[in-house]
Amino acid sequence: MLLLLLFALSVPSSQAWSFDYPSPIANLPSLWSNNNATIPYSATYTSGLTTRAILVRQNPAGYGPSFACGFICTAPCDTFLFAVFSVFIGENTNNPALNASATPRVIWTANRRRPVKENASLQINRDGDLVLRDFDGSLVWSTTTSGSTVVGMNLAQTGNLILFDMVGKTVWESFEHPDDTLLIGQSLRQGKRLTSASANWTQGQFYLTVLDHGLHAFVDGDPPQFYYQKRFNVTDAMAHSNMNISSSDEAKDSMVYISFLQGSLTAFASFNNTDIKLFDMSLPWRSSAQLMSLEDDGHLRVYGWDGISWEPLADVLDVQPDECAYPTVCGEYGICSQGYCSCPSRNSGDELFRHLDDRQPNLGCSPAIPLSCDLIQYQQLLPLADVTYFNFAYNWTTHEESCKEACLKACTCKAVFFRYQNDTYGSCYLMPKIFSFMHYKPEKIGYNLSAYIKVQMLPPPSASKDLGATAYHVGVPVLVAFIGVLILIIKRIISKKMQEDDPFKGIPGMPTRFSYKQLREATNNFSKKLGQGGFGPVYEGKLGNVKIAVKCLRDMGHGKEEFMAEVITIGSVHHINLVRLIGYCSDKLHRLLVYEHMCNGSLDKWIFSKSQSDSLSWASRYKIIIDIAKGLAYLHEECRQKIVHLDIKPGNILLDENFNAKISDFGLAKLIDRDQSHVMTKVRGTRGYLAPEWLTSTITEKADIYSFGVVVLEIVSRRKILDSSQPEGSTNLINLLQEKIKVGQVLDIVENQDEDMQLHGAEMIEVIKLAIWCLQRECSKRPAMSQVVKVLEGAMDAERTAGSETTSRDYIFNASSPLTPVQVSAR
Repeated sequence: MLLLLLFALSVPSSQAWSFDYPSPIANLPSLWSNNNATIPYSATYTSGLTTRAILVRQNPAGYGPSFACGFICTAPCDTFLFAVFSVFIGENTNNPALNASATPRVIWTANRRRPVKENASLQINRDGDLVLRDFDGSLVWSTTTSGSTVVGMNLAQTGNLILFDMVGKTVWESFEHPDDTLLIGQSLRQGKRLTSASANWTQGQFYLTVLDHGLHAFVDGDPPQFYYQKRFNVTDAMAHSNMNISSSDEAKDSMVYISFLQGSLTAFASFNNTDIKLFDMSLPWRSSAQLMSLEDDGHLRVYGWDGISWEPLADVLDVQPDECAYPTVCGEYGICSQGYCSCPSRNSGDELFRHLDDRQPNLGCSPAIPLSCDLIQYQQLLPLADVTYFNFAYNWTTHEESCKEACLKACTCKAVFFRYQNDTYGSCYLMPKIFSFMHYKPEKIGYNLSAYIKVQMLPPPSASKDLGATAYHVGVPVLVAFIGVLILIIKRIISKKMQEDDPFKGIPGMPTRFSYKQLREATNNFSKKLGQGGFGPVYEGKLGNVKIAVKCLRDMGHGKEEFMAEVITIGSVHHINLVRLIGYCSDKLHRLLVYEHMCNGSLDKWIFSKSQSDSLSWASRYKIIIDIAKGLAYLHEECRQKIVHLDIKPGNILLDENFNAKISDFGLAKLIDRDQSHVMTKVRGTRGYLAPEWLTSTITEKADIYSFGVVVLEIVSRRKILDSSQPEGSTNLINLLQEKIKVGQVLDIVENQDEDMQLHGAEMIEVIKLAIWCLQRECSKRPAMSQVVKVLEGAMDAERTAGSETTSRDYIFNASSPLTPVQVSAR
């Protein structure tokens, strides 16, 4: 049985590794917590990567990588993966430069989809499973050993993490659950996937899988699309091997797999305990240490160990016809031609698409005017000459015009391909998602293909129609021609001027840009005012049959930054509990935002209303609290960057016709990269809703959670956080709550007590407890919004989840708990 090697010394990148051999078995039950106190065997590299190793397997040959398993993170180490990773152990590790170049490489991980925090735990429990839980005790990942008798965990010399029983038999192994990498001797079995990982270790969009008829590589989508296939015929292979099979149906019972062997990638079919070789793909062989990794560009690459690091040796997949057949080689909307990337265009020279980055054309392109389902009648199909795609899954046979018309009518269609079968009919494929296109030479593909990409046009101003009608009635051809040329010149000048003034030019995924004249007509000259926001009034309008709300930013000197923040932030995210931004207007004189219309207005008019007819039932208020929590959870935890709203209050929560709540007004929002723990910013927000940490200007998403706690108290109590009309001593809702907690009369904070409160008093108390958890002075003690959602939906208990901070009901209502808000007047 192979020994378990444990780190015996905490080693920074500039120090040597040191090991001893305390025990061959991690006795059951074994428990490790992700912190430096309980796992002191850590190493930090100059690249910013940190490892906390539980087991280490040193290469006994003295050459090649060693392997370790444990927790691993990148600076600032907010989140961790439990992983197997390669490490370098050698005689010259006192050399800091050598350590820096030998940064560990993640080989396998259990929780790529859900990284854990500090103080997460790993345990071999008494059921024989290896279990990973986050700091709050929530289950993140577990093996399934089906109750087998597991006595320990071993990390093999091959890099295979193993759970074994009393006789040394493997019960579970990481080799049977591949991630993005295959090691020598590891197999990818039928139905399993090798899934790519991005540079920040999150799950990528490519996967490699073995099906019963071949090896396939897919780019994930709806549906997934394959870009590589290596077909094999199991029946023929069995026949050539002289196996006695009575029919092809028996061949279907075989299990197909590929194995990464020394110098080859080999496919086998296993039938009646016999392995039949299906194909053998030769690979370059320079060392005994190699790995194969599916990477975030769709390539399957072989790496060899050069003594201190992994170096790429070759691509495994022979993608036809060339490099341009990889789905993301030129990014979305990009056209690949002999390794060069360009954007779609038309002969007139109009810039319909722009590179995301002119210096990096391989990042892709974005439409000059983003597609909008609300303006589908102003969409056109731009023909693309000599352009094809890496994969087609044609839907039906029809005429080309019918195919194009179907795409124009379907909001989800972004491009359409039509392949002629004869002079009249052909195969039609509507594309809901666009990866990279390929340029081709028509004489080489052997068939006729038409390609069209959908582009968004702006609605024509009505004035131009009147001018055209006038010109028609004049009936003077010269005048018509002159006016037409003049209009064209003016439009080009205006268009160019507007583009120069557009702060969002070149930013992908932006909503529709409108002219000021279009919005003035849509709002009937701004005649119907819906309300007054922090930076200007909001008016009702109509685009076609669609109601809209148009916010006008009056103070341009103060509002430009907020305007840009709002468009960039909400324009790039979509969630049922976020108000949808339809478009915007930006020129030297006017900045306007166009939102979906929310007919029931803002939350504050419903919860603070003195009228009984305008009050909301407890069920409605509870649903609104859940909606707000879900919207914030999406912003904080599900977007590419964390989005911190920084102005959560009832006035920024809007209600639709069914009283579904949606978060609005992102003018103060800040974006935080996933590798950032906080941002420094000036005080922004609204008095009464500001978290205590605003005194230091060091802000995380926990500032929103504090504001959410305030809003929850306001919704439950139906009174404002700061209300000068209240009697002395009751003007501050949080101070009042603390006093009521002391005397055990928590529900006394509720205004307009009625039968609804009597029926749901216990539920209100539970929600107040949750609000107090959100209002802790120390931001680290506040819950994540995903935890809040689980508590509200009954999937998690707040007292248990909060751990030592809320271990009892009495503690939650402890008046000494610091709940004082920051008294800063921001606006």
